[in-house]
Amino acid sequence: MLSLSGCATLPASGPTAGEIRSGARRDNAIGFRIVDVDAPTLAEIDRRTAVLDAARPTLTSLAGDRRTDFVGPGDVLTIDIYEVGASLFGSGRDQGNFYDPSAKGEKFPAVLVDHDGAIRLPYVGRLQVAGRTVGDIQDLIEQGLRGKSQHPQVLVGIKQSATDVVYVGGDVRKPGRLDIMLQQQRLLDAIALAGGPANSSEDTIVRFARGDNIVEERLGRIRAGAKDDLVLAPGDRIELIRRPRTFIVLGATSKVSQVSFETGDLSLAEAVARAGGPTDTQADPAAVFLFRYEPVGAGEQPVIYRLNMLRPASYFLAQRLALRDKDVLYIANAASNRPAKLVGIINQLFSPFLTARAIAN
Repeated sequence: MLSLSGCATLPASGPTAGEIRSGARRDNAIGFRIVDVDAPTLAEIDRRTAVLDAARPTLTSLAGDRRTDFVGPGDVLTIDIYEVGASLFGSGRDQGNFYDPSAKGEKFPAVLVDHDGAIRLPYVGRLQVAGRTVGDIQDLIEQGLRGKSQHPQVLVGIKQSATDVVYVGGDVRKPGRLDIMLQQQRLLDAIALAGGPANSSEDTIVRFARGDNIVEERLGRIRAGAKDDLVLAPGDRIELIRRPRTFIVLGATSKVSQVSFETGDLSLAEAVARAGGPTDTQADPAAVFLFRYEPVGAGEQPVIYRLNMLRPASYFLAQRLALRDKDVLYIANAASNRPAKLVGIINQLFSPFLTARAIAN
């Protein structure tokens, strides 16, 4: 009786399967429950996962058709004005009896749009150009020159844009500001132009801000040209954040550790393999447990999924059970470990006396 009671005080890497079941019945203040992994359980997990995925916001919610060719404060414009005959800007003259009908041009290589969104031109005056396209600005200037110049023709270009830009930062190799102009660039294009992510795409979160809306999505789930590979709009902000998904391995394994997924999806079978599997001398292969919080209504409930690896069907089921970020994988100790440890300790205590006695005899 004394030896059996001593087993409970021996060091161990965690509870046995019997102690976990007993804890669910007696000491269960947080209300966890134990569920065996079988086909109906997997179907229910898949159903809940589908509901979670559908409710999770994605970058698609920010999609919209927004033009990228509007002029704004801080932009630098190039303006070329062409006239026929006499020129307001002094390059065309009536020379004697010969009138030169050829077109003359005047260039304004850097016209800054001020903080009020306006520019000033000779003979035209102040023009409000913010929120207009270059075509609109050309029409405005031509209208301002009519009656003052013969057949004025105007070409406007954007030399430097402070408006049609996006910002890429965080865990990228070359953070900074990118011009988008009329190029219809997408999210993955901008990340590539910024040198790509500094870490694996599976370990990287994209935090995308458009106006007052901010959405996060894992970079590895975004496919080129898909709806969540957003067409960029002026003012978008992209931040890449390293956030690896991991699971924790505890119990009778070769090593207690925190393990990174490193891939898009990871099954329970793969997780057990990465953990080194149950140890032959210590583990109970019939008691592999997966601890996680499952969503219930507006809250969460702690659930322990039990996998019996002594059953061949369990290996197929383990391939279909997907791990989630921050799951805890626990391999229980065999119930026979503690008596064996006690016997080993007793042998260590008495073996010196037995050896001395044998030598003395």
